[in-house]
Amino acid sequence: MSLPDCRFCQKPLKNVFVDLGMTPLSNSYLSSEMLYQMEPYYPLKAFVCDNCYLVQLQEFETPEQIFRDYSYFSSYSKSWLEHSKKYADESVKRHSLNKNNLVMELACNDGYLLQYFQKHGIPVLGIEPAKNVAIEAEKIGIPVITEFFGTKLAWSLTEQGKKPDLLVANNVLAHVPDLNDFVRGIKIILNTNGTATFEFPHIYRLLEHKQFDTIYHEHFSYFSFLTVTEVFKRHGLMVYDVDELQTHGGSIRVYVTHQESPKPITQKVTELIQREKNEGFGTLEKYLSFQRSADIIRWNTLSFLIDAANKGKKVLGYGAPAKCNTFFNFCGIRRDLVPFTTDISPHKQGLYLPGSHIPIHSPEVILSEKPDYLFILPWNIKDEIISQMSAIRQWGGKFVIAIPELKIID
Repeated sequence: MSLPDCRFCQKPLKNVFVDLGMTPLSNSYLSSEMLYQMEPYYPLKAFVCDNCYLVQLQEFETPEQIFRDYSYFSSYSKSWLEHSKKYADESVKRHSLNKNNLVMELACNDGYLLQYFQKHGIPVLGIEPAKNVAIEAEKIGIPVITEFFGTKLAWSLTEQGKKPDLLVANNVLAHVPDLNDFVRGIKIILNTNGTATFEFPHIYRLLEHKQFDTIYHEHFSYFSFLTVTEVFKRHGLMVYDVDELQTHGGSIRVYVTHQESPKPITQKVTELIQREKNEGFGTLEKYLSFQRSADIIRWNTLSFLIDAANKGKKVLGYGAPAKCNTFFNFCGIRRDLVPFTTDISPHKQGLYLPGSHIPIHSPEVILSEKPDYLFILPWNIKDEIISQMSAIRQWGGKFVIAIPELKIID
């Protein structure tokens, strides 16, 4: 297979950001019957464009294959719900939203966010291609269109008069293989004086905290602020404000409007652009040393798990996020080292992790199994999990995280 072209600027990709080997799709959780069937593996190799510095993966499976039946339900994280409610409450005030406005969310998932706008009496509309999670949003009264967003849907909704005053896209920009078509759709559908906000993991933090496990096939792109501002600029949109967030290990929220808008560009935008330039995010060299960071974490984690096994210590997992599948498959961790993991989502319980085939149970099992170590896999909400599972300290159990470095927490 020939090397791909950049999905933003179409320049040939020649430089590898990190090679994480061959893995299945991170959200392709398995039933017991599927354990005996062929499991497809794909190269998990991220490239960096030497023209626009977009870090990206090749597209091996279509969005229809990946997202039509999706395993991630946003409402199972208490901290994420709190984050979403705060955003909704602040947005109503900031944008002076009322019953005459429309709030639209792309990839609205199970209604985790739009429900808070509804409580303010503001009309909402969700776009969610995954039918199984869209059903959950509809159950709580959120109107949902189960299609993928792009220019085609944008024109259709525009013709119906559905132009949002606030368009929200949380953790979706990275999931879009046809990046230019998606952003063109934003330009088409956003109301004249409207704002679109996008939250996504910041590659600044990915590099800083060595978060290689956040790279998986469902995430096609990884953005710096420098790059994402150019993406929007190409399509007649302007980033006029930005917030740096703690969510998902370090994200940014960008505020976007039409270039013709009189909205002033804030000092935060200027400062973050300058900081990224100072840190080298506008140079190729910044991106070419990440492989060793991932390798060191793999070596240290395997050393810990093998040592624990030799000493007869029990290590169990907490959480079954997509990132843990990248982590386990890259490290070669199987059931001999981590017999099972647990997850609060009933939609994952009873299934198996792709590749490693580690079973997923309810967190209640932890209390009866009494592990010596509880390996926190969604490290981005480790404080929430440590609080929830503090009972393991009763028998001397300890918590473990591996990123940004292996750490044991009493």
